Amino acid sequence: MLSKAEDWRPLPLVILLLVVAVVSEAFKLRTQRITISAAFLSLVLAMTLLGPAPAALLGLMSKGVSDLARRVPLRHALVNASTYAFFPLLGGAVFELVGGPALLDTDPATYILAVFALFLATNVLNFVLIAVDVALIDGAPLLWGIRNVYVPLLPIEFATGLLTAGVAYAYQGRNLAVVGLLAVVGLVFQYLLRTALNSIERKEQLEGRTRQLAALQVGLLGTVLQTLSLRDKMTARHSAAVARYSREIAQEMGLSDREQDVVHTAALLHDIGKFIFPDSILFAETKLTPADLEIVRRHPEQGARLVRRMEGYGPVAEIILAHHERIDGNGYPNGLVGEQIPLAAKIISVADTYDVMTARDSYRQPVSSREAIAELRRVSGAQLDHDVVEVFIGLLERRSVTFRHADDADFERELNLERRVRDYAAPRVAAA
Repeated sequence: MLSKAEDWRPLPLVILLLVVAVVSEAFKLRTQRITISAAFLSLVLAMTLLGPAPAALLGLMSKGVSDLARRVPLRHALVNASTYAFFPLLGGAVFELVGGPALLDTDPATYILAVFALFLATNVLNFVLIAVDVALIDGAPLLWGIRNVYVPLLPIEFATGLLTAGVAYAYQGRNLAVVGLLAVVGLVFQYLLRTALNSIERKEQLEGRTRQLAALQVGLLGTVLQTLSLRDKMTARHSAAVARYSREIAQEMGLSDREQDVVHTAALLHDIGKFIFPDSILFAETKLTPADLEIVRRHPEQGARLVRRMEGYGPVAEIILAHHERIDGNGYPNGLVGEQIPLAAKIISVADTYDVMTARDSYRQPVSSREAIAELRRVSGAQLDHDVVEVFIGLLERRSVTFRHADDADFERELNLERRVRDYAAPRVAAA
């Protein structure tokens, strides 16, 4: 039977647990996602010290009083009533099936373990029942709730379960005063749970803001690239091609995935400073004047200044700044020599030179891949880094590494703004 006369004795215990449950519900803590109450501890003690029926009544009354005071909508009140009647009833019945209070006389350790197991089992059941009901009524995803709300709280639930088992064991002398410890347990429970949940929610808020910032900043750069593509399709497609070649070289040279991403990003943005070029330079069909050349030589600095404004993109900016430096020191803007030039900038310089020579929509009449390779070797060690040149030539000779300048899909694939937002919201990039 689920209800016996002795289950309701001693009456003061029933009243005390009911008062604790109702008061805990009245002063429960609310977060943005769920509410926190110590009433659950009273219900578990009712399951173990009284029986299924008293525990179910305590659940119904504590939740009913709370819902009535808060004017909870009827459909949610019915969900709460069914949940807070069912799991105490089931928990109390199961506890009696495994021996119940009689375990205390035969095996105290097993009794404590049984109360602890009952706490965890009914706690999980309670959460799942509510999550399922909310999923059915409001459409909230069940697995998301379990993974993001319940799992992070398991350590606190574990500790609270041990405290509850200790209170149940301490009551063996039918000393009502020991149940007063429940108030302390409840306060500790609510405080720890509130702290944990607030920490989780602050983390999610921070991640959300970080992602919004990432979308804004990366989106702005993407918009600049797309605008540059509309103004000068050749330069935008050239940047994407250089990004493709540069990643292949970086991978072949054994750079880490993160370093490859940095090289790829810097290559994609390496000519973004050309946004400052007037049309007379950007679309010039004759030899540029010295004044025009001076403007051209400023584009690495302008591009680096723009990219450096993005938090965490300092390494990318440094690579953009150095992509026109030469091994022999005759490059610009700073005349760096040899090892002073970042490896990523050396990689981009090789890829840049090759694509300018071979692209059909380049600044000059395109040449074949074989002729471009010969030219790369000719300037190796003076303009370009010898090791990087040989790695790239090896790649070209072993397999086809190409970029279709006329294909919008190839351009969009290299741009890949959605992935860049995710990466920007993740831990910051490191210099290659």
